[in-house]
Amino acid sequence: MQHRLLPPLVLLFACSEPGAGWRSDLYPDDWTPGFAVGDAALHDVSYAGYHNGPEVPDGVPGPVVSVLDHGADPTGASDSTDAIQAAIDAVAPTGGEVYLPAGSYRVDDVLLVTAPGTLIRGDGAGATFLWFTRTAGMSDAGHLTFRGAVVDGAEDVLLLDGESHDHTVEVADTDLEPGDDVALGWVVTDDWVADHGMDGTWAIANGQWRPFFRREVVDVDRSGDTVLVTLDVPHRYPALVRDGASLRAQTGYLTEVGVEGLSISTVGDWDAAWSLERTHAVLFDRVADGWMRDVVSYESPNSSDGRGKHLLSGGVKVLKSKRVTIAETDLANAQNRGEGGNGYLYEIGESSEILTRDAVARRGRHNFIQNWDFGTSGCVWLRTHSEGGRAYFASWDPIGQLGFSEFHHSLAMANLIDASTVDDGWQAANRHDYSSGAGITATGSTFWNLGGTGKLHSWQHDLGYVIGTSDTLDVETGLGFFDPFSRRPDGTAPEDWVEGEGIAELLVPQSLYEDQLLRRR
Repeated sequence: MQHRLLPPLVLLFACSEPGAGWRSDLYPDDWTPGFAVGDAALHDVSYAGYHNGPEVPDGVPGPVVSVLDHGADPTGASDSTDAIQAAIDAVAPTGGEVYLPAGSYRVDDVLLVTAPGTLIRGDGAGATFLWFTRTAGMSDAGHLTFRGAVVDGAEDVLLLDGESHDHTVEVADTDLEPGDDVALGWVVTDDWVADHGMDGTWAIANGQWRPFFRREVVDVDRSGDTVLVTLDVPHRYPALVRDGASLRAQTGYLTEVGVEGLSISTVGDWDAAWSLERTHAVLFDRVADGWMRDVVSYESPNSSDGRGKHLLSGGVKVLKSKRVTIAETDLANAQNRGEGGNGYLYEIGESSEILTRDAVARRGRHNFIQNWDFGTSGCVWLRTHSEGGRAYFASWDPIGQLGFSEFHHSLAMANLIDASTVDDGWQAANRHDYSSGAGITATGSTFWNLGGTGKLHSWQHDLGYVIGTSDTLDVETGLGFFDPFSRRPDGTAPEDWVEGEGIAELLVPQSLYEDQLLRRR
């Protein structure tokens, strides 16, 4: 077992001296990126979030356009879809703020933002209420959607393997320049699948190139016989020439967009909710440098019964995006918590460096989740609180079973759950053929300073890390565990690295992300 206990004298000191603490073997006081103990090394995940940091702006340049000036009804008695969309369209040419003064706004259709520099802002989550009523056609859709139109351009094939933790790749020649958006990816080859023991499981992407890391070019050195390209964020996994690793230029991300200061609801008819699949209150689709802040869910007047629900199914989803911050939010009470991708309150898919901080998730299916396909890496969940996660077989199921926050699909890489509270469960496991061949869902990811009364399962490819847990959290990393229904530890040897069980409150630093960010800046 890759298990590092603290030396007895350190433990005695840590437990007997008020305020004393302990450090992980993998994170000494003089830690620098790339520091390793044998094969074990923590990634520098301080790049997560809007512009690679935790702070989001107080506003955006451009005019402030009130939705009232376009005829929105702040009483909720009539539909405000056209009025709010007109205000969104009014700021599109220059960017600006779409302002929803205190009130209750009914939206019977959907809202779409496609112009950069657009901020939708209310007067605060306790003052501005935005509620959606549409159910028809809402499967795989967002009620409020921010959408870019990313197009892949020229491809530059790597000459040498891109090493994990490194920022650079070497190519023969390139037209790339600093500031360009790129994706670093490779083909999901038979050899690569076999390396992970996923033959017959990872089938949906076999033979296809996938963008594993979404990056920006910061330097192009043409002084030698080849070209050295430096990227803004380090690689989270080896990019092998064997697998056709390459850079692809990208254009079309939607930038500098956000929503803040309001309560939101999509709740509707109970049966209608269960007839849909994967609806989302807010969707960030192909966004770079966006945010959602001070947004909470609530039970709107459109609620069909007394169940106290807030959302048809999903809360916020971040898809094929990078550098997005979700902060100071509380999403809860999904109607549809059934199979097929429902009840995901905070969902990330195929995205890089997403920061979810100071966020509460209550009574979803999988409250915090990475989902679907390869390409989620460097994401951070900081000071999150998950409770009441429950998975139901169907709308009539009165009992259900524990629903974990989790890595859900296809090898999410080098992510961090940090200084968080788990009162239901968090999981990184081998899900085998569940969810169309999810297989091993995580590698190199870290659970740091976790408390709560729930369960933590860490069964990752190669090494994962569990560093600092409370004595009330049920931690399972053992590979001897066998579940005939899930078989989730299978094929995940060696056992993940574990330190500091039961003494999370003495871990130094309490937040890995924030400490790494201070060191980097």
